[in-house]
Amino acid sequence: MGSLAQEWVNPVEAGAEYFTSLGIGASLGRNASPDKISAHKWFNIAAARGSCDAARLRAELAAEMTRDEISLAQRLAREYLTAS
Repeated sequence: MGSLAQEWVNPVEAGAEYFTSLGIGASLGRNASPDKISAHKWFNIAAARGSCDAARLRAELAAEMTRDEISLAQRLAREYLTAS
């Protein structure tokens, strides 16, 4: 799902499954090259909405990331959640 899909979804109403799919798309590079930071961010948001799968995927992805990348992804997730 690309950025256009994100614009049409109300973040308050979106469920964990939606954000998990965004994380998978970012990690696979469905609409661009793979983006670990964005994937981690979306998995964070999905996990915050109760997805155990997203939490597992986030942990697997974090094993491939630097501390700075993880920190940035966490900050972006917090900013997204605060703005929603």
